[in-house]
Amino acid sequence: MKELEAHAPLLSSGHLRLLTFNLQVGIQTSAYHHYVTRSWQHLLPHPQRLQRLALMAEVMGRFDVVGLQEVDGGSFRSSRVNQVEYLAAKAGLPHHFQQLNRNLGRIAQHSNGLLSRLVPSQVEEHRLPGAMPGRGAIHARFGEGPDALHIFVAHLALSHRGRVRQLNYLSEIIQPLRHVVVMGDLNCTPDQLHAHERFNNALPLHPVKPLLSYPSWQPRRALDHILLSQSLEVVDVQVLDHLFSDHLPIAVDLPLPDACLAAIRASVK
Repeated sequence: MKELEAHAPLLSSGHLRLLTFNLQVGIQTSAYHHYVTRSWQHLLPHPQRLQRLALMAEVMGRFDVVGLQEVDGGSFRSSRVNQVEYLAAKAGLPHHFQQLNRNLGRIAQHSNGLLSRLVPSQVEEHRLPGAMPGRGAIHARFGEGPDALHIFVAHLALSHRGRVRQLNYLSEIIQPLRHVVVMGDLNCTPDQLHAHERFNNALPLHPVKPLLSYPSWQPRRALDHILLSQSLEVVDVQVLDHLFSDHLPIAVDLPLPDACLAAIRASVK
């Protein structure tokens, strides 16, 4: 009963507020030269990193499901703080999942993350193919049956060849699903996504105006995306203000189809 009460406002609204954010492990970046002068923060702790995460969490607390990329799972550089757990607690999002993609031991724990106000029915992690291991996707299912909602949080490769292989892999999983959201730092533009025939067959994309998210201090490229299956349509899409990272967060307000909403409601009873 307590869990139902916690979810009642979300379920009664019929909307999900989604956010995706590559937070660059909490490094403040606002110019190209910072990639050099602040590169040490990828390996060493910084006294203001936790304060930056707290400010990020204030923003994340306004959303129902948050997908994170370039988050640290608790290592020397993050002062032993699991950033997924920390952000979930500070944002008031009771359910979280960390996918460790590159384990550098005590030095760094490169991860993706999922924060959610609603308990997922199932969470799976996928190791994406590529010449260099270390890219992954989280697959969270909300509800049961054909009208369940499937949310993927992904961080794709920098190389074109690697992304093609990874989009092929995701296409196989997405193809039989009905209500699908793919969000994350996909490291490619909308034109590059539309050029991938297999992925577009699996997830026919709505024509959404490109949202410029990189670099955060002077956005010129749309690399971060929230992609929807044809069964879904957003009522609001926006790029949020600079939150320290070299990427900007992308947010949508997603009304759920009645059948999808019913499947999610049934799963929390």
